[in-house]
Amino acid sequence: MTTSQIAFLKGHGTENDFVIVPDPDNALDLPVSLVAGLCDRRAGIGGDGLLHVVRSAAHPEGRSMADEAEWFMDYRNADGSVAEMCGNGVRVFARYLQRAGAAEEGDLAVATRGGVKKVHLAKNGDVTVAMGRAALPADGVTVTVDGRSWDARNVNMGNPHAVAFVDDLAHAGALTSEPSYGPAPVYPDGVNIEFVVDRGPRHVAMRVHERGSGETRSCGTGACAVAVAAARRDGADPAVTGTPVTYTVDLPGGTLVITEHPDGGIEMTGPAEIVAEGKIDTAWLETLNG
Repeated sequence: MTTSQIAFLKGHGTENDFVIVPDPDNALDLPVSLVAGLCDRRAGIGGDGLLHVVRSAAHPEGRSMADEAEWFMDYRNADGSVAEMCGNGVRVFARYLQRAGAAEEGDLAVATRGGVKKVHLAKNGDVTVAMGRAALPADGVTVTVDGRSWDARNVNMGNPHAVAFVDDLAHAGALTSEPSYGPAPVYPDGVNIEFVVDRGPRHVAMRVHERGSGETRSCGTGACAVAVAAARRDGADPAVTGTPVTYTVDLPGGTLVITEHPDGGIEMTGPAEIVAEGKIDTAWLETLNG
């Protein structure tokens, strides 16, 4: 860790908030302790995760995608651990690139550990992300909170999800710790757990416990997983009918609109905001680095 100052921004998508660290040349060392310190809500800047903004060609995990996407989203969870993808994070990442003059209104490609994501920056401020296809592993899983258990749908959106339909979102409990789930080998790298209730036709609400971050105000890949799980529960499969299916998903931090197309592609549309920017104090950085 050098003693030079590090620039940062703060942004959110439906109140899923992120510390944004621009680093085009991948020159910064971002150890787990530093990321966790930056994301700490009491002693740091605070965020559900960190968006490390790097040119794909400069990052070993992004290099193979450099021909398709100039920028790589090196996403970290709030505890400093690495994650494959973050749907809300991609929207905020794209909004940052637009603010920085590295992207314009219209179409943009962003490289992630979950593959290259196509993004559209709309005139009205919404950002749409092509999230790829959902995988629906056959492995069954059960989620348990405070003695209640539910069969959950196993959905993978580039990262793993367990979607449980409940009668009341309060049944998810406080979500201050990770709900129990099993069998554990189904999710060897942990799992994001969604609790879902119906609000109306093709309209649901959810809460989520994200691995490495706890309960968050929103989760983009989680909203996609929920929409797919709800569609299959409701007997809707665009690949069979040839007709797109759209669900409105309410989260504590706002609303996302999820559409699954007949080719399996899933699009997520919602807001993304940059709220602040500044410099991280170098003396404080040294204490985090240890």
